[in-house]
Amino acid sequence: MRIGELAAQAGVSVRALRYYEEQHLLHPARSASGQRHYPESAVDRVHLIQQLYAAGLSSRTIVQLMPCVDTGEATPAMLELLLAERDRIERQMGELAEARDRLDTVIASTEVRTCVHQPPRRQPSRHQPPRLTAAAGGPRRRPS
Repeated sequence: MRIGELAAQAGVSVRALRYYEEQHLLHPARSASGQRHYPESAVDRVHLIQQLYAAGLSSRTIVQLMPCVDTGEATPAMLELLLAERDRIERQMGELAEARDRLDTVIASTEVRTCVHQPPRRQPSRHQPPRLTAAAGGPRRRPS
C-alpha cells in the first residue's frame, strides 16, 4: 500500500509516517520511481508506535525496542529497558489514578454545594445589553 493509504488506514498524517521513517521506525520498500510501499502489517506497527509515544517513550527508546517486537527476543539489556519502561508507565498510571480521584472528590463536593434544581446564573454578555425587568420598566405590552 502507498503512504496515503497507510495514513488513512492507520489514522495518522502522511507527515507522521515520514517522521517514523526518518526515525527508523518504519522501513517502506521503494518503487523504481521512489514511491513508498508498505505491507499490510504496517498499520499495526504504526498503531504500536503511537501507543509507545503516548506512553511517553522517546523515539530512541522505541527504535531500540522494535527489534524485540519484530523477533520476540530480547537481550538482557533490552529486557532491562523493557522492564524499566513498564515500571515507569505503571508509576504514571498510579499518578493519573490519584489525579482522577482528586478530581472526583472536587466534583462530588461541588455537586453537594450546588442546587441541582437551579442552573447556575449566567453572567450577561458584554456584547448584549442587560434585559429589562418589569420592575425596571420592562418591555411594554401591546394593549389587548
